Order: sequence, then C-alpha cells, then structure tokens
Amino acid sequence: MMLLATIRQFLIKVLSQSAPRESMNWLDEQVVKVTGAKGNMKLFLAFSQASRYFSKETLALDESDQATAREIRSGFQPSFWTTLQTARTILVLEAVSEKNDDWIPTLDKLFESADMHELEALYAALPLYPFPEKLKKRASEGLRTNITSVFDAIALNNPYPAEFLDEPAWNQLVLKAIFMQRPLYRITGADARANVNLAKTLVDYVHERWSAGRNVMPELWRFLSPFADMEILGMFEKVLKEGSKLEKEAVTLACFHSEHAGCKELLDRYPDYLAAIREGSLYWAAVGESYDLER
Repeated sequence: MMLLATIRQFLIKVLSQSAPRESMNWLDEQVVKVTGAKGNMKLFLAFSQASRYFSKETLALDESDQATAREIRSGFQPSFWTTLQTARTILVLEAVSEKNDDWIPTLDKLFESADMHELEALYAALPLYPFPEKLKKRASEGLRTNITSVFDAIALNNPYPAEFLDEPAWNQLVLKAIFMQRPLYRITGADARANVNLAKTLVDYVHERWSAGRNVMPELWRFLSPFADMEILGMFEKVLKEGSKLEKEAVTLACFHSEHAGCKELLDRYPDYLAAIREGSLYWAAVGESYDLER
C-alpha cells in the first residue's frame, strides 16, 4: 500500500534536485498554508500560482531515483514529469487523505477549472491519489480531450489506465492513441490489456486503411499478436511481402510473440529480422522510436 507521506517526500526530494531554492521555499510556504487552511482557496491559489515559480523542464532523475519511484508505486515514471507538474502534484497530495474520500469533490473542482497545463498535472498524478478506483469516470472523461498533451498525461507512461479502466474505456484509449499517432510503446500495460474485441476492431480498421490506399502505424500489430488467426496471419504475410522495412520488423515482432503455429513458418522466411529480435536490437520501443523519426 502506498503511503502519501512517502510519495510526498520522494517528490519533494526529486523536485529539489531540479528547481531553484527560491521556488522550493515558496512551495514549502504554500504546503503549510494548504495544510492548515479551512476550505479550498489556499490550494486553488497555490495550484494556479505554481507556474510563476516552476518551469516546464523535465525532472532530472538518475537511475536510483527511477528505481525508487517504481518501488513506491509500480509503473510510476516521474522522469516524464516537469517541475511544474511535480510541484502541483505535491500541493494536491497535501489536500487528499488516505482515511476517507471526502476530498474528491475538491479534486473535481480543480479538474473542472483547470487549464491545459494544470490538467496535465492532475491526470498524470492519477496513480498516486488514494481511492483510485473512484476516479475511473474522471479518467475516462479525460480521454475525450482533443488536446494532445492532456491525452498523453493519461494514456502514456501512466499505470492508471491499464489497472483501472474497464475494457471499453481501455480500447477507446488505444484506438484514440492510434488515430492521434501517439507512441504506443509508451502505453503502460499494453500487453496485459490486449483483448479480442480490440483486435477485431483493429482488423477492420486495417482493412479500411488498406482499401483507401493508406498504411497503418507499425506498432498497431502488437495488439493483434495474441489473437492471430488465419485472417490476421494473412495480413501479417501481406505486410511481410509488400511493407516497408519498419512494417516488416513490426509484423515479425508480432509473429514472434504469437502462439499461432503459422507464425513460425512466416518467421522462417525472414531470418534476418528474427535474428535481430533474438539479439535484442528489435523490440517494440525501437519500432515506435523509429516510426517517430520517420514521420
């Protein structure tokens, strides 16, 4: 079980490594005010004013810091957070409680009045709040946004969706990430949440794209791998015959991780790609990073 005190202490430590002393002094003062205040006004003011004292530069974390983050909360990746996000999260965590959930209306008000950068902080911190199961609706609503950075705060490098969203909401997250051309390899828990309904939807999507003479992003094949059947196998074979080098690498990875017997036969025809997988130079993050460079 996570302890708020441990989370706060860690966030203050890593923030102090990246932020000026003057900014940390301001934050210390605001924490005292928020903790001792009656009502929410001190929190709302400090949350808004934090942008005057902290920047949008990412935190400077070493390997030890990142390991500690994972120990505190599985899947927690603050290396993608900015100093401003971190400061705002510290303020919010001062106002929540592990004993009861009567602070959720306060959190709702923050969400409802937040600007883009404030929403980024609030959504990225979803896995750190107590009673996370009570925030599923809020997370699902956030995925409707058309603001890329806000969508990313929920969908990427965040363990909350994979752990708490129901299947329809999870599938919507993946589909929207594909439509928005977001880096799918940064969706935490993607393999564990693969499901046949998502795979069927993606098969239809691929056929539509191909009928229109368009390609699909290579990482998409990852979500079809566990559900390979004769139709999907035929799609794999088409890509291996006609696709670009990166598309072929992605399909090879999908085949490699599939249990369908026909995939072994396909892999035997492309030994170079198979060798790259076995030697560790071909994996999903590498495919995603290469695709980002190509776009």
